Amino acid sequence: MTLDEILSEIRLELTGNILELELDDNTLKQIVNKALREIQRYIDSTQLMTIPFARCIDLKDSNVSSVSRVFRAKVYGTNEGYTTGSGLDPFYAQQFLLFTNGANIYNLNSWTLNYGAWTTIGQIRNTISTDLAIKFDKQGDKLYINCQDEPQMITIEYVPKFISVEDVKSDYWIDILIRLSVALTKQIIGRVRTKYSQSNSLWALDGEQMLSEGNAELDAIREQLRVNSQLTYVYD
Repeated sequence: MTLDEILSEIRLELTGNILELELDDNTLKQIVNKALREIQRYIDSTQLMTIPFARCIDLKDSNVSSVSRVFRAKVYGTNEGYTTGSGLDPFYAQQFLLFTNGANIYNLNSWTLNYGAWTTIGQIRNTISTDLAIKFDKQGDKLYINCQDEPQMITIEYVPKFISVEDVKSDYWIDILIRLSVALTKQIIGRVRTKYSQSNSLWALDGEQMLSEGNAELDAIREQLRVNSQLTYVYD
């Protein structure tokens, strides 16, 4: 959704395209950007990128807010993508046992013993060091990866930094962004309309009501964000 479409939603909500809004477009854009900055820390929509592997990866130019996890970019059943490691994936090779009773497979006993040794070594290595454990240095935009079998490529699942409203693709977060922008606009308009009060007038502005609605909606949205906040995916 574009910024102009969000501004149109705000004007429709507050004026019905009939009344005049006191705030100009520049002020409304500042309000929308303020709402975007507030929900940035709650958004948990992730993206994937596959890049060459390194134990320390510089993500300065990758627009990464937080890292969820990493995956090996490996084609199972082949040695593709690996610079070191065990070669053929034994789990992939096991499917051959589904089509035979085992007697027709050449050197099956040796393979079974080698597989048992392979799994034992894997258990020992995982006990000593956790494979694909990560640490994201948000201050320096560095991702540190502890990897036992180093692949050529690594896939990173991350939450991006949302620089503009066009970067938000999730329908849920677009809805939250619009609701929060409308509530902030109501709050600001309410404060503007209640700056001065008139006495003995035939009419009065709805500033107090607008301010009250804005405050109530802001509290409700922020409580919803707090309750539904996903904190487990962030590695800081």
